Amino acid sequence: MKTESLKLRTRVRVLISFFIAGLVLSGLTAFPLETELFFLKDLTQEILKPDNPIYAWIDKVYTGLNDMNSRHPFLAYGTDWLAFAHIVIAIVFIGPLRDPVKNIWVIHFGMIACIAVFPLAFIAGEIRGIPFYWRVIDCMFGAIGIIPLLYCDKFIRRIIKIENLQIYQTA
Repeated sequence: MKTESLKLRTRVRVLISFFIAGLVLSGLTAFPLETELFFLKDLTQEILKPDNPIYAWIDKVYTGLNDMNSRHPFLAYGTDWLAFAHIVIAIVFIGPLRDPVKNIWVIHFGMIACIAVFPLAFIAGEIRGIPFYWRVIDCMFGAIGIIPLLYCDKFIRRIIKIENLQIYQTA
């Protein structure tokens, strides 16, 4: 029983570490957006034709971002806060990394956030004129992110059962 619980805790820690790394990486990539888009535009121009809708969208976004940064650089401060938020959320996952049972609520919070990506992408994306295919790409962050969290939840519930623990106190 003890060895199965230890194996499950190790699996949970590996999955949470993967999730934390994804959040931090996602956050860090929100800082140099113009540079990243320049390289993405250059790369997609080599692969796709200029009349391809994906290339056209990337070119449009790069042009808009370049124009905004040259005329109104203070607006990029919003994406700096986006990057910061990703990193702060990643820090929250240190709790279940240390004690998955006591911090199962963080896993549930993450799962809710992953699901919430969908209405945000489809509602705000529609309002902001984001192409449908790009909103689907954005939704992949939630769809992929929830997978390790679902496994974490499953493994933590098994740990609770194996160790005969109670996670919620009743009054």
